[in-house]
Amino acid sequence: MFSRLREDLASVRERDPAARSTFEVLTCYPGVHALMFHRLAHGAWRRQWFWLGRFVSHLSRFLTGIEIHPGAIIGRRVFIDHGMGVVIGETAEIGDDCTIYQAVTLGGTSLYRGTKRHPTLGKGVVVGAGAKVLGGFTVGDGAKIGSNAVVVKPVPAEATAVGNPARIIDAERDVQREQKAEQMGFSAYGVTRDMDDPVSKALHGLLDHAVETDRRLQAMAARLEAAGLKLDSSVEASDDFDASRLSRMVD
Repeated sequence: MFSRLREDLASVRERDPAARSTFEVLTCYPGVHALMFHRLAHGAWRRQWFWLGRFVSHLSRFLTGIEIHPGAIIGRRVFIDHGMGVVIGETAEIGDDCTIYQAVTLGGTSLYRGTKRHPTLGKGVVVGAGAKVLGGFTVGDGAKIGSNAVVVKPVPAEATAVGNPARIIDAERDVQREQKAEQMGFSAYGVTRDMDDPVSKALHGLLDHAVETDRRLQAMAARLEAAGLKLDSSVEASDDFDASRLSRMVD
C-alpha cells in the first residue's frame, strides 16, 4: 500500500506544476485522499464486506467531494486533479497513468444488475473537466476526452473525442482541415475566441461562403446577358446554379 502511495505522490508532482512538495500533495490533494480511501473500500468490497466498503466510500465522498464506488477498479499512478464532483461507477475500470479532472462522470446507461454498465479507460487516458463517459465500452490507451464531452461509444487508442455527442478527431489526418477552420475562427477542440458553439460557427462560415459564391455567379450571369449572350433556360429557372453549369449558359 505504501509503495502505491509513493507512486501516487510522485505522479502528481510530475503532472501538476502547482505541486511544490510531496508533503503538500500528501496533505492537501483530495484526489490522493480519495484514492487512499478507495483502496480500503475496494479491499472490503472484494472480501464481500459490502456495507463496510460502501461506508468507507461514503466517508471519502463527504471528505473529498469525490465519489468512487468501492467496486470500481483503479490502476496505478492515477491522478484525480482537483476532483470535486467526480463520480466513478461500480463497474468502471481505470488503467494505469490516467488523469481525470474535476466534475467527470464515468457512469452507466443500463439498469441491469451484474452487467458491465460503466466504461473502461485504457492506460494513459486523459478525461477533461466536466466530461461524461457513459456506458460499458472501452476508451483506448492514450485517448483524450475533451472538456464537457459526452461520450457514449468506444474511443480508439490515441484518439481525441470532443463535443456532445462526442465525435472522434484524427489530428494527423485533419491538420489542414483544422488550419482552415482556425482561419474561420473555429477550433475543433471547442475553444474559440468568443466561446461560441464551434460546430455552429463552422456551419455558418460554410453557409456564408455558399451565399457569396451564388452572388458572384449571379453577377457573372448578369454581365454575360448584358453582353448579349443568352443564358440556358434551365439555368434561368434555377435559383441555386453552380460553377459546373456555367459552361452551359452560353449558346
